[in-house]
Amino acid sequence: MTYDLITVGRVNMDLFAKDIGAEFADITGFDAAVGGSPTNIAMGTARLGLRTAAFTAVGEDTVGEFVLRYLRDAGVVTDFVKCKPGKRISLALVGVQPPNRFPLTFYRDDPADIHLTIDDASTLPLDETRAVLLSGNAFSRGTCADAARRIAEMAAVVDCTVFMDLDLRPTDWSHPRAFGVGLRSVLPDVDVLIGTEEEFYALLAPEPGDAATGAGLDDQQRKELDGIVGSLVAGGDTATLVLKRGARGSEIITADDRIMVTGFPVEAVNTVGAGDSFASGLITSRLRGEDWYRACRIGNACGALTVTRHGCAVAFPSREELDRFIADNGGL
Repeated sequence: MTYDLITVGRVNMDLFAKDIGAEFADITGFDAAVGGSPTNIAMGTARLGLRTAAFTAVGEDTVGEFVLRYLRDAGVVTDFVKCKPGKRISLALVGVQPPNRFPLTFYRDDPADIHLTIDDASTLPLDETRAVLLSGNAFSRGTCADAARRIAEMAAVVDCTVFMDLDLRPTDWSHPRAFGVGLRSVLPDVDVLIGTEEEFYALLAPEPGDAATGAGLDDQQRKELDGIVGSLVAGGDTATLVLKRGARGSEIITADDRIMVTGFPVEAVNTVGAGDSFASGLITSRLRGEDWYRACRIGNACGALTVTRHGCAVAFPSREELDRFIADNGGL
């Protein structure tokens, strides 16, 4: 295979406050980076040794050139990053108030990546690719939704494994119910579905409520969630669910089993990007032949390492750092 993984979905330029702990109005400068969940996963898996390509879009401008250079320097193949003249990529300005306050201003009115098309998708060499990672956000707006559905269909034909990270960005959906409506029809083409408790609830619950805005679940909703996700795998719509439960670790749910996988206790200084780092470790491990327990344990280690550092993708571990961290914390 030419590629281990192709990621599908948004990219943005991230500006992270240099003034750690400052209120947003008091920030004096920013560090520039590249982000967006699927693009973060592209960088994370490349750092762990996969040959990863990104399928996204940039504008025909200097910011687009910055993004392409940044991704290449991170080891990501950019051959399938499309240029959309007259469009701009998203911009995220992030305050850093450890450990869990990150005031965010997101500029995403008409981003280049929502203009990806079915014709763009048809250029992807899925028959030479082991897996694709779809972002749930890719289905939210524009012709990108059609392109993402086409990729899921093509991948099934050539036996290319389809991972999907639910990646709920509430402001990109037209209605709280639109997230579930937009994604449920594609689930039969998804092999592995990754998400938080809130994302799975927003996807599957008859009344998504505040979960569709990113709010946490109450005890009753968590009980409902257990039954909902069990019904999804029992019905055969998706083979494997990976439920991220934050500091409690993660859970693997299949038609035959449910496996809780503990996390690694660390002192968090910055939680931005932990979920994307987890997905990077999980996907890399599965493509290297690890069983589900070990793959999730490795994913948990990636997330744990990431929250001990500032930044997003720049905080993702290398293979050497990951191996050392796992060895120092009792192994898998």
